[in-house]
Amino acid sequence: MTASSITSTTPSTGRSMLPLILVAVAIIAVVPWFASEFVQHLAVLTCLNIIAVNGLALISRSGQLSLGHAAFMGIGAYVAVLSGSMFGLPLVPAMLLGVAVTALIAFTLGWAILRLRGVYFVLVTFAFGELVRLVLLDFSSVTGGANGIAGIPAIELLGVSFATRPAFYSLALAAALLSTWGLYRLFKKPLGHALDSVAVNPALAEATGLSVHRLQIFAFVAGCSLAALAGILQSRYIGYISPESFNTSISIALIIMLVIGGRTSSWGPLVGAIILTPLPELFRGAVQTQHIFYGAALILILRFMPGGLADLPQRFNALRKRK
Repeated sequence: MTASSITSTTPSTGRSMLPLILVAVAIIAVVPWFASEFVQHLAVLTCLNIIAVNGLALISRSGQLSLGHAAFMGIGAYVAVLSGSMFGLPLVPAMLLGVAVTALIAFTLGWAILRLRGVYFVLVTFAFGELVRLVLLDFSSVTGGANGIAGIPAIELLGVSFATRPAFYSLALAAALLSTWGLYRLFKKPLGHALDSVAVNPALAEATGLSVHRLQIFAFVAGCSLAALAGILQSRYIGYISPESFNTSISIALIIMLVIGGRTSSWGPLVGAIILTPLPELFRGAVQTQHIFYGAALILILRFMPGGLADLPQRFNALRKRK
């Protein structure tokens, strides 16, 4: 057996998911333009969550699960904002620096901890997330501490301002769709199959010539870089960041979106983010009810639909073939 002969054992949505994806894209692309400002706000947050969950999906595809994903969003956002305010870097170089610094930190951390498995890796990423939050709180002279940083200017590229919600939505939607398309293309390539092999059986993958450690580092760095991009865009959209904007509860929410949407599907992050991003608004003033709903949804999905909601078209096709 050769390395190239290892293929993914995880289900893929394939063409059966394409019509639903096209409908979803059409809805999220057109409806917010004719909706209220509140709906436009939810649409922007959905796009930002899609980018972040795509990064988490890439890490998950290699067999790991990070509980510190939001910390990398924070690192990217703070580096981009501070490099602009303290050193006068223009917008694009500041954003690129935020992603680059995040990637470097992710590479260093991943090299040290990616040989850990299961709950040990999750606990270390949780500890790292808390460490980043405490550092942001303690170095208040630079980061603003608990008060955060306000007055972050909106994005302006090539003379085009993205200060309004519809304009920023166009930018966020483009980034979300590009990241989703890139994830889809990657998972169809041999590299994606190699990541699947690493997730299913690391020992077998190593025996066939795949470098498990390098593949996981690649997935971790790329996934954390997407998180940084989401954090940078979020800071420019809201105009404010604080350590609590990137705490562990954000990481847990992203994991829930991934699991409910479908962690084995290229479209799972998109489905999970579209469905779950508006829910906190529906449960506003009833936080406990929101947590009960999340818990019940997770239990039902893991018990009856491990592939997530993105796996529904395949299930329907299977039922139709039986009839």
